[in-house]
Amino acid sequence: MKANEGAAVRGIVWLLLLFVLAAVSAETFGLNDGLVSIYWAPYRIELGLNFAIVLLLAVLLVGFAVIRASTTLIDLPRRAQAWRSSRRELAAQAAFRESLAYFFAARYTRAYRSARRAMSLHESTPELSSDMESLALMQLLAAHSLHRLQDRSRRDAAIERVRSLVANRSESTTIAEGAHLLAIEWALDDRDASRAMQELAVLSPGVGRRTQALRLRLQAARLAREPKEALHTARLLAKHQGFAPLAAQGLLRSLALETIDAGRDFDQVQRIWNDLEPSDRRDPMVAARAVERAAEFGNTAEARLWLRPHWEQCSSYGELERSALAQALVLVLDGLPADWLGLLEAAVESCPQDPMVAYAAGAALIERQLWGRARRLLEFTAGSTKADAATRMKAWRALGHLAEREGDSARAQNCFDEVIKIS
Repeated sequence: MKANEGAAVRGIVWLLLLFVLAAVSAETFGLNDGLVSIYWAPYRIELGLNFAIVLLLAVLLVGFAVIRASTTLIDLPRRAQAWRSSRRELAAQAAFRESLAYFFAARYTRAYRSARRAMSLHESTPELSSDMESLALMQLLAAHSLHRLQDRSRRDAAIERVRSLVANRSESTTIAEGAHLLAIEWALDDRDASRAMQELAVLSPGVGRRTQALRLRLQAARLAREPKEALHTARLLAKHQGFAPLAAQGLLRSLALETIDAGRDFDQVQRIWNDLEPSDRRDPMVAARAVERAAEFGNTAEARLWLRPHWEQCSSYGELERSALAQALVLVLDGLPADWLGLLEAAVESCPQDPMVAYAAGAALIERQLWGRARRLLEFTAGSTKADAATRMKAWRALGHLAEREGDSARAQNCFDEVIKIS
């Protein structure tokens, strides 16, 4: 409604302007008293003023039309060339879009062919010679298609072509970064850890901190069997929320375990333990693995120091964590000091139904030669259905040895018979 009213007002304004122009023209040209004389010996031409003005305007209009027509005619080849270039550019863009569609549809051979056609059209158009970014993107898509086709030689040649196209061009930095990240991903797919690490080394600090780059670095470190570097990268990813919290916890735990397993002697294990983050050392599974590794190298006293904080809060852990702590403690019982007894009794009281805690406490009491108290805990473990078969066999075996020590051969034989039944 408002649009119609605006159009009506504009029509009225134009009509008023036309009336004003008609009035001014009539006032100006109504009298034809003027005379224009043109002398060209031996001729003389006399024209009325109004006619002379109209004739002059007509000559100007004809001259302007002739000039425009001549300019258009002269410019026709250039316009034809621009039209042909435009058609080639549109065809190249269409081929590139077609290549993208084929690539996402997993039709990689057709994607490569369409990308090659797009590059051919682009290179055959002189006006597009300065647009290296588009050509680099087409080449990158062709290289990615070749990677999917497992044509490594042509893929590597294509990615080098991309790098040469965007080298030393500040406006192509993003394309160069994408090419580097793709090259790293391809190296990981090829299981070539050394090449992946080399590509990661040349990334700029800004690119290296991106989530995708950190994921690739994590994969490369794990492929290269560098658990310490993988753990550091995984921690950065967790800080950048690259994983779900639960997944991050599981990954950090597994990488910490791999890092500890990489130690070849006690000094290395101790150095690895000290280099771990406090959050990793607070993980009972990580502490239990470190203690197991230390026990393998015969250093039980230091290992017990790593384990003690976890036994002080044993009741706050789950069944799996308590089982790992119990198994680790059993490995480092040699020379167990008396101050551990109160700690273990408190753990048994806080977890009265846990057979693994009872078994570890019973084994510790045997180490301290407290046979009667140890028997009660071992009998509970041996008869528990929650304990695994291996732990029950160990408990029955320990009970058998206790019976032998006390001279009760019948009870010892019964204990060993239970071991045979379980096995």
